[in-house]
Amino acid sequence: MRKDEVKALTVAQEFAALLRAERFAEIVELFAPPLRAAVSADALRLAWAAQSAGRGGAGEIGEPVRAAGDVVPVRVRIPVTCADGSFTVVTSVGDDGLLHGLRFDAAGGGAWQPPPYAEPDRFTEQDVLVGTGPLAVPGTLSLPAGPGPWPAVVLLGGGGAFDRDESSGPNKPLKDLAWGLASRQVAVLRFDKITFTQPGCLPTDFTMADEYLPYALAAARMLRQQAGVDAGRVHLLGHSMGGKAAPRAAAADRSIAGLILLAADAQPMHEAAVRVAGHLAALAPGPDMDAASAAMARQAALVAGPGLGADTPSELLPFGLSAAYWLDLRAYDPVATAAGLSCPMLILQGGRDYQVTVADDLTRWQRALADRPEVAIRIHPDANHFFFSGREPSTPAEYARPGHVDATVVDEIADWLARR
Repeated sequence: MRKDEVKALTVAQEFAALLRAERFAEIVELFAPPLRAAVSADALRLAWAAQSAGRGGAGEIGEPVRAAGDVVPVRVRIPVTCADGSFTVVTSVGDDGLLHGLRFDAAGGGAWQPPPYAEPDRFTEQDVLVGTGPLAVPGTLSLPAGPGPWPAVVLLGGGGAFDRDESSGPNKPLKDLAWGLASRQVAVLRFDKITFTQPGCLPTDFTMADEYLPYALAAARMLRQQAGVDAGRVHLLGHSMGGKAAPRAAAADRSIAGLILLAADAQPMHEAAVRVAGHLAALAPGPDMDAASAAMARQAALVAGPGLGADTPSELLPFGLSAAYWLDLRAYDPVATAAGLSCPMLILQGGRDYQVTVADDLTRWQRALADRPEVAIRIHPDANHFFFSGREPSTPAEYARPGHVDATVVDEIADWLARR
């Protein structure tokens, strides 16, 4: 084992020991400056409590294991087993012996398998680079077999450091959509988010607009240049925060042919964060979750109040996001922006979704857009946030079990595009 790998495992073992003791303030001292600026002790406590709450509370924290495939920073995975499920803490340790990355992954049984509706012999895939310069991101272009012309979609993933597939444990909902739609003669372009590829290289004034717009617009331009793609039928398909951002991108590029919004959040994000924290606290009541919920409420109140300014420290704000990020979000109304567009839209919502809900989010889209003939709004009653079907109330533990975007969702999107 190389010296840097030994060092990374040693740091990860110290991190795991502090995590077992829930000494979050000391954990933050292990962070490299960019990560420390982005993730406060309170934010880490809340994220930890949220991950464990839906799985019956925090359980056994296993020994760190070196992840394959990386050089520097070295990725180390720490398994966490709870009463009703499991997840993995993934750390990235630099050659300075500090943590440069930290995320929670759902853990489940087995690797992703293609959904039954995917027909890989009906399309080809190739690697692409989306954007220009040092902040360009890698992506995958899926092109149907045959001459076309095909409609096309750019996939925009949800909030957080997601890869192009929106990987979560054994699940890859955006890859489900890409393969399902490409099998139905739709060209698809998906890409890693900049928060996934270069989390330590982002400016302090980074905003949601920076996170989504340059890449959505560059991907749409790339699709228009592909042989076989109908340049007049390039759409944006956004999931969760990607759905919130999609109207903003379409307002910046009026040649976008239409929007497909899946579980697109419309409630202000700081309000939704308090609501979700309360929901998770009810799943696993206890002092830690109460403390995390109270911290989230304090942070959200600062976002909503007049005291939020450009110099407000990120450690005082939800999720450790910068003041610039929150000021930008506070000034952006996705529903009003969508209402100002004339392009067709398909808005889909899962009935079992606890993160983006019918009552708190879809009703806002309905009030603004339901009377527009070019807008179709549908509820899939059995779907969760990933549009996986089920019967029981959805919890974080559900994301750790292998599943696929429901075939009816893929069919509805493909049929809507075909009718265009």
